[in-house]
Amino acid sequence: MFDFASIQAASQDSAALSVIYASLLTAVLSGLIAWTYGATFHGLSYSRNYLQSMVLVSIAAATVMQAIGDSIARGLGIMGALAVIRFRTSFTDPKDLVFMFAAIAAGLGCGIYAWLISVVGTVAFCITAWVLFRADIGDHLAFDGLVRFTVEDAEASREPIGHELKRNLRHFALVSMREVSGGKRLDCAYQVKFRRGHDASQLLKGLSSVPTLSGLHFMMQESTTEL
Repeated sequence: MFDFASIQAASQDSAALSVIYASLLTAVLSGLIAWTYGATFHGLSYSRNYLQSMVLVSIAAATVMQAIGDSIARGLGIMGALAVIRFRTSFTDPKDLVFMFAAIAAGLGCGIYAWLISVVGTVAFCITAWVLFRADIGDHLAFDGLVRFTVEDAEASREPIGHELKRNLRHFALVSMREVSGGKRLDCAYQVKFRRGHDASQLLKGLSSVPTLSGLHFMMQESTTEL
């Protein structure tokens, strides 16, 4: 670990140097976390402001920890000041919350001069996030999207729909069904997972060939989750 005592011995202004070193390391580590988030992002609600916020909140956390130091009175004062602030930002994805927490943790570690812990922890976090992204862990359990349509309420009309779903999909689940047009038609919504080599265009083309089907609509899973 970097020897903080050597800074004190080599400089008459060791406090200023320690603050500078901690702030620079915080910016580097939080920048690495933000870059990892951008590289592993999967979804629709990408926010440039969120990436910048991770870096800024990390530096703010480091500054707060350096200001507190070993003073209990300062800690209580800052806790009281932060209690006045109401953070109402909501996270649509739990992963966003985890990355923000990682950035704050890196800032806290640098703020108390635990530089080796901060560096090793940040590098381990980023490597693990990248491995999980590349390995697609849990992807086989996720649906690809949601298909919705209306069809006549008759067994003969629903039979070709079931054939097309089984031909194009690995598995599917009915999530809603309701009567429309005075009970003459059914409005159906299915969550779907495509077979290997099949895609939405093939499914929509097959379903469109059913004469009693109308109002066909497909939505990707990311959009259904975030809406």
